[in-house]
Amino acid sequence: MEFLSLLFLLATAIHWLNTQGQRKRTALLAEQLRPYQIEKHMEQLTGAYMRALGEAEPERQLQILQLQEAAEQQLATEFQNLALEFAKLPAPVTRGLKLALPFLDQLSPKACFDMRRMLTVHAQGIERTVTNRQGLAPKARAFRMMGEMFLMQHSCHWFCKSKTIASARMLTQHQTRHEQALDAVSPETREAYLDVVQA
Repeated sequence: MEFLSLLFLLATAIHWLNTQGQRKRTALLAEQLRPYQIEKHMEQLTGAYMRALGEAEPERQLQILQLQEAAEQQLATEFQNLALEFAKLPAPVTRGLKLALPFLDQLSPKACFDMRRMLTVHAQGIERTVTNRQGLAPKARAFRMMGEMFLMQHSCHWFCKSKTIASARMLTQHQTRHEQALDAVSPETREAYLDVVQA
C-alpha cells in the first residue's frame, strides 16, 4: 500500500512539474507571437486552400489561389521575423522536450530539440513555398503550403505541450496525421526538420 501511495505522489509531482514547464513554454511562445498575425493568416489561407482544392473548375480554383498571394507573403515575412526574434533567446528556455518529463532538458540536451532551429526550418520552408522556387502547379503549391503550415503548427504545439498532444490536435483540427504533414512539405523542410528532432 505504501508503494502505491509513493507511486501516486511521484506521478502527481511529475504531472505538476510538467504543467509548470508547459505553462512557461506556452507563455514564452505567446509573447513572441503577440506582435504578429500569423494565426490569422494561417486560418485565412487554410480556408481558401480547402475551398480552392474542392473546386471542380480549374479557372475558379486558380482565381481563389491567386487572391491569397498577399496573405501568403505576409505570413512568410512575419514568420521570418518571428524566427529571427526567437533566435535571440537563450538556449535553456528555447528547448522543447522530446519526451514530456520534467528536468529532462537539464539532464540530457539530447532529449530536447532547439525551437530556435525549428522555427528557422519552418520559416525557410514557408518562404520557399511562397516564392515557389520549384515551379509547382497552383494546386500542388497550395497542398505543399498546407503541409508547411500544419507541420509548423505541430512544432509549436509540441514545444508548448508534447508531441502526443500536438499530433492529436492536428488530427482533430485538420484531419491530418503528423506523418502526412511531413510527407506534404518540401524535401528540404523534411530533411532539416528531421535533423532538428533527431539530433
